[in-house]
Amino acid sequence: MRFSVIVYPGSKREAIGGDYAGSLMVRVQAPAVDAKANLAAIALIAKTFEVPKASVQLLVGQTSRRKVLEIRGSTPAHEAKLALLLATPAR
Repeated sequence: MRFSVIVYPGSKREAIGGDYAGSLMVRVQAPAVDAKANLAAIALIAKTFEVPKASVQLLVGQTSRRKVLEIRGSTPAHEAKLALLLATPAR
């Protein structure tokens, strides 16, 4: 399953949820330095979707806030969770 995200590095707390222009909003505490925000976003996505971090791959946007991620081996439950997260504002 491929989907786009917008990563907000340097946030006060980590959160995931909400839709901004068709992208899932992901807030991470890590700074946007040396790919720390990318790694934190991947870890948060993996935790949220209950998959290993190795199953989450960054396809596009290594140096951009807008990214395309892929969860390998996704199930219909993962797609339903993504739809729910897009519809729910971040907490």
